Order: sequence, then C-alpha cells, then structure tokens
Amino acid sequence: MLRIGICDDIYDARLILKSSLERIIDDKNTSFYEFSSGEGLIAWFKSHIGELDLLFLDIEMKDLNGMQTAKELKQMDNGIQIVFLTGYADYVFDGYSVGALGYIIKPAKSEQLKDVINRAKAAIYMEMEKAYICHSGETYYRIPIKKILYFCSDKRQVSCVTTDKSYKFYGKLDDVASELGHGFIRIHKRYLVKASAIEKIDSTDVSIYGDINLPMSRSCRQDVLLAMTKVELEG
Repeated sequence: MLRIGICDDIYDARLILKSSLERIIDDKNTSFYEFSSGEGLIAWFKSHIGELDLLFLDIEMKDLNGMQTAKELKQMDNGIQIVFLTGYADYVFDGYSVGALGYIIKPAKSEQLKDVINRAKAAIYMEMEKAYICHSGETYYRIPIKKILYFCSDKRQVSCVTTDKSYKFYGKLDDVASELGHGFIRIHKRYLVKASAIEKIDSTDVSIYGDINLPMSRSCRQDVLLAMTKVELEG
C-alpha cells in the first residue's frame, strides 16, 4: 500500500495530478491525502508522522513555500520521499539540497510520473528495512529503528516508545521480537528493549536513554549483559 500526499495551493492542479496518478498506479489500496498549503500540511503531519510515503509538493505556494515546507517535514521524518512540482527549472537544484527524490516541471507527463513512482517505491523499500512497520486499524506507521527505545505489552496492546513519541497497536511482543530480530533484547515478559539504548543495569532494573528505568527479570539478566557486551564490541 502506497500513501501519497499532494500539496498544491491550486485545487485544479491537485485534482489533475491525483487523476493522473490513479491511472498510472495499479493498486486499489493506494491512499491519497490532499493539502492546500504548507502550513496545513505541517500541522497535519505533526500528529501523523510516518503516515505518508510519498509527497508531491508544489514549490511556488503562498506564505510557506514548498522548499521551506520540505525542510520542516524532513526534520520530523527523514524517510518521507518528496517530489517537487514546479513551473520553473530554476528551483531544481534547491530541491536536491533538501534530499528530494526528484522534481517534475508542471504539467506532469505520464512518463515522468511513472519514473518517479518506480523510484519512490525502490526508495521506500530501502527505508522499510530501516524501520518497523506496524498498524492500528487502517492507520499504518513507519517507525525509524534508530528512534525506537523499547516496546511494552499490556494484554493485547503493544506500545512502541521512541525518542519523541509513542505508538500503540494490537499485537504480541513475541511477534515484535521475531520481526525485529537482533538488536533488541527481552528484559521482562512485558518489555523488549533496543540493546544499544541500554545505559546501565542493576539487580532488578534496566536504565535506558533519557533516564528511563524499566523492570528486569532475574532470568533475563545474563542475556541483557551479553547484549550490552555485543553492542560495545560492535562499536
């Protein structure tokens, strides 16, 4: 499933681009999100980080332009793929300075869109290898592995705690551990912690990034020590 955002302050431009993309993308599960301003997009994105895979962003918008908008979005989610829409080639090199996937000079041509979609999918798959994908209902989250601190289970609900926010979804901690593989260590039946986030342990607790203390089972202590040692050796 591809989640595509279109941000352009001209309604007709959004409508035409969406129609063109729908003809090109042969996937009924593709979701589209439309925004008429950079400010509106950023306000929405702050509470929906990781919920857009690809964004078509007009550069020449009023107030907050596309370049300024892209810089703020990348600070929140560096994994989002951005394609700039512009009527002028002068902006092309500025686009690459903020890590844009590419640019399209309006009006967009079908071949350009096909090329961008293919490159976006390839980039997204590469990002997925660096992220944990989970979902709550119909909302999917792409959570960068580097930001994850630990997972905590409470009955059938799992919380993923990162350096800046938490995500909740239904699942089993055993399944999460299996999906993530190495790099994460079980410290308790309710807690799965990223080994590199552990700062110290004592007889009953594990201290991780940000002065967070979590309970540790006696039976897990040896495995936790081994995981910490491995992190040190691997640098």
